[in-house]
Amino acid sequence: MTAKYRLLALDMDGTLLNDEQIITPKTVEWIQKAVDAGVHVCLSTGRASKSAMPYAEQLGLKTPMIMVNGSEVWRAPYELYRRSLMDPVLVQQMYDIAQEYDIWFWAYSVDEVYNRNNWDGEILSREWLKFGYSTEDDEIRHKLLMRLQDMGGLEITNSSPHNLEINPLGVNKASGIREVCQLLGLEMSQVVAVGDSLNDLAAIQQAGFGVAMGNAQETVKQEADAVVASNNDDGIAEVIQKYIL
Repeated sequence: MTAKYRLLALDMDGTLLNDEQIITPKTVEWIQKAVDAGVHVCLSTGRASKSAMPYAEQLGLKTPMIMVNGSEVWRAPYELYRRSLMDPVLVQQMYDIAQEYDIWFWAYSVDEVYNRNNWDGEILSREWLKFGYSTEDDEIRHKLLMRLQDMGGLEITNSSPHNLEINPLGVNKASGIREVCQLLGLEMSQVVAVGDSLNDLAAIQQAGFGVAMGNAQETVKQEADAVVASNNDDGIAEVIQKYIL
């Protein structure tokens, strides 16, 4: 049988993984059915490859993957296709802002994830992919957002309501999925994109069919073509069952 949609792009945290960070047996089973039906299943995550690869291996995926919100596209596991680096001067500015507000931050370099606890100050000599802030203080988060927007050159999203994730401008999961489509000879209209946060929004808007998880942020639900069960209730199995096979 042939499926109308040929590529299933899955966010990981809050989507493919339940809150215990595992892929449930039912979800694994339905992903296998999709793969058996000739659907490419692609991880599309804010994570770096190091923490995403074990899940790709668990699922036996050989397809291209989108990492670090689109800053990296992998042609296949362990084969990098493209990487978009962030200007280290912007990273320095974002670090300074984190110090000013005294909040938790993290930054993905090509080799390592740094945060407030292991920061060593070596900014200009490293290759950077993504920066992030986390605070439960809505007012501070709003001020950060204003400052970041004024800086320019940044793609600003989140992976939870309490954080901000920053990539180079124009780099997002949708741009990553477009490249994966080129690699596989597919169109965006043949893609189902699933997610729960603002870093999934562009993909959900631009894919042929965009799905929000039941636990998704309200904005994401409003923009999606469908809303399914939460990440703790096998929402991905529902996507495959209802909309793909």
